[in-house]
Amino acid sequence: MKGPLAGITVIDFTRVLAGPLASMTLADMGADVIKIEEPEGGDLYRTSGSIHINGEAVNFLSTNRNKKSVTLDVTKAEGYRILEQLVASADVFLENFRPGVTDKLRIDYERLRVLNPRLIYGSITGFGSSGPFRNRAAVDPVIQAESGIMSLTGDQGGSPVRIGTAVGDIYGAMLAAQGIGFALYAREKTGLGQKVELSLLDASLFGLIPREGEYLATGTVFPRMGSGHPQFVPFQNFATSDGFVFVAAFHDALYRKLCTALGRADLATHPDYLDNTGRSRNRVALLAELEPIFATRTSAQWVALLEPSGMPIGRVNDLADVFEHPQVKHNGMVVEMDHPVAGKIRLLNNPLRFSEDPVQLHSPPPLLGQHTGEVLARLGYAEGDLEELRRQGVI
Repeated sequence: MKGPLAGITVIDFTRVLAGPLASMTLADMGADVIKIEEPEGGDLYRTSGSIHINGEAVNFLSTNRNKKSVTLDVTKAEGYRILEQLVASADVFLENFRPGVTDKLRIDYERLRVLNPRLIYGSITGFGSSGPFRNRAAVDPVIQAESGIMSLTGDQGGSPVRIGTAVGDIYGAMLAAQGIGFALYAREKTGLGQKVELSLLDASLFGLIPREGEYLATGTVFPRMGSGHPQFVPFQNFATSDGFVFVAAFHDALYRKLCTALGRADLATHPDYLDNTGRSRNRVALLAELEPIFATRTSAQWVALLEPSGMPIGRVNDLADVFEHPQVKHNGMVVEMDHPVAGKIRLLNNPLRFSEDPVQLHSPPPLLGQHTGEVLARLGYAEGDLEELRRQGVI
């Protein structure tokens, strides 16, 4: 395999979303990711949800390409011995269990670092490995709720709304992969591994930037504003004759450009709207002037009119629009892979581009235990040994 992490071996003990997305990121970068799954059922995401392709859950397909699947029951003596052999020669171990589970399974950092002092141990928890919330269940909407993200989302005066994607899990996955990369770089200088720990709560708080600054600086809890912004006006969706556009006039020069393009130069010089402070204070009156204007043309017409002037504006696309978007197609953000059961599947490409080490998507999401024999053969297990391990339920 090629890529920035070629030659790095990752033992992936994660399941569901945040952990598998982090390990898939490492796999996309060229790491040899060995996904350890329970012999009975494997990763919970293999059967989750209601959308499947020939029995394969799209949730699992989205987050597990470029990996090898090994079934292994580490609660059995021989299963744990196999894990020890894998860890001894690995570079990274990644898990996303609740605090305490790794101790029960004997896969905690203190034990594994004895086997391999160079090991980078990645741990993703919901709320942290200690503290009053350490044992709380942490599905993404709960993280959105507890982190404050949900309180910022929704129409003014309406109920808080879950963001339509699992942003807490995604923030956590990206930061975990980043942290592991930093630790691998540090190991080049020290020769030693270390533990990299991340909670989804903390990652989501980090995702509040720069909205957290508004509160920390003022102590004001701003109300939900739909697509609007507490500091910048106009900075929101506007209904057009056939949909919506987002207009981002976030500084005074852009606001003046917008007024000129709309044929309302008088609004640019109105004393109530001269700067963002005034426009924020008088947003209701200003929006009452602007909204009827945007309703007179289509979204495409407004983009064609305003974009050449440098005004940040975009159509609010649904997913059907997105995957026909000319720039998305140009960027190659959708790739096809041949899956042994689901057939031809379409997945999102990795967004990173390297001039010298291009990302390679070399294998589809694995079937449960698809690579058990291959990986154990590396450790010296013969076919007869594998048959005996299957009989014992170890693999």
